[in-house]
Amino acid sequence: MATKLDRNGTSRLTMVFGLVIASGTTLICKPASGQWPQWGGPNRNFICDSKGLAAKWPEGGPKRLWTRELGDGYATIVAGDSTLFTMYRTGEEEVVAALDAKTGATKWEHKYPSATTEEMREFGAGPHSTPLLIGDRLYTVGVNVVLYCLDAKTGKVIWTHDLAKELGANVLGRGYSASPIAYKDTIIIPVGGKEGQSLAAFKQSDGAIVWKNHSFETSHSSPILIKVGGEDQLVAFMAAELVGLNPANGELLWSHPHKTQFGANLSSPLWTGDDLVFCSAAYDSGSRVVRLTREDGKTVPKELWYSNRMKIHHGNAVRIGDYIYGSSGDFGPAFFMGVNIKTGEVAWRHRGLAKATCLLADGKLIILDEDGQLALATATPEGLTVHSQCELMKRTAWAAPTLVGKTLYVRDRKNIVALDLG
Repeated sequence: MATKLDRNGTSRLTMVFGLVIASGTTLICKPASGQWPQWGGPNRNFICDSKGLAAKWPEGGPKRLWTRELGDGYATIVAGDSTLFTMYRTGEEEVVAALDAKTGATKWEHKYPSATTEEMREFGAGPHSTPLLIGDRLYTVGVNVVLYCLDAKTGKVIWTHDLAKELGANVLGRGYSASPIAYKDTIIIPVGGKEGQSLAAFKQSDGAIVWKNHSFETSHSSPILIKVGGEDQLVAFMAAELVGLNPANGELLWSHPHKTQFGANLSSPLWTGDDLVFCSAAYDSGSRVVRLTREDGKTVPKELWYSNRMKIHHGNAVRIGDYIYGSSGDFGPAFFMGVNIKTGEVAWRHRGLAKATCLLADGKLIILDEDGQLALATATPEGLTVHSQCELMKRTAWAAPTLVGKTLYVRDRKNIVALDLG
């Protein structure tokens, strides 16, 4: 049962269920130039088309446009025309917040109860999932798998699902983390729980369930959309395998095993646009590249290589040319690495940054490590050249940065900062 609210806010029950090469990714809701509408940016690959970024920063780092206290959580920041959206926690409530992009001032907030456990609180109880902005609607998922569709201008609830109660969704020990993705007039998320609903698609307009399918063990990874031989495919990194589905109906198109300790496949798969899918996990699980080929009208996965030398924990990777760049490591030392996507050969390992996230813009990598160090660098097969580096944040900066034009938005578990990178 989906809870729907009328214009006066009165609830009524209805019988509906409701972590690269950009050209290789299927775009569903093409954003206006400069927007960052979802996890991973415009094309969900942490690459954006911003130009005119400074080649080096002043001593002390880029100019701060504004800073403000926020709240606990690891949700990254999405951006519309003039509004930022993210999520945070205060006590036993989760908060979806809309902020003025120029000043950081609060435009609206939507709060709702969200109980935590001791296991959730060990490294921060979240929320972890990043909102999804489609036109004038915002879609969010909290740690207890409560899905909301909100009016992006006002914060009013349009529809909601408590998926743990309604579908028996699996509330993972650290809390739900996957970020929703749009396909045509639906949004798709991993659900887990009862058999036959590892992933589900909901109609954007009213939350009606469009399909639910499969019995894969759920992970924290956010799915991506790709196109293989002209066919749209949803790629999801589940707890023990990498799978490809038909996003229109959930039909399984292919699967390939990738097991890790604790089922901790956290990072999003990476589609290269030339038939290669990269995935990586920590805890000695390592990385692999799977080549997707078409045979007799079907997609066939063939492992190109596997290596346990690069182990991305909950960060991300980007592709430049024939190389993948990202931060490798879990609870020990971390290294920023370059790996040949066609062979798995490690080109280099760079010391000096803790476990990190990154994005690519204007030929430069913007890297944020968990200790709050922000770096501007150039990555080549020969190595990582760091042009500028500064101490920016203070408290566990696990949320990936967001770039809109020349403005970078960064948050940790206490503050959010806007920086001018021009």
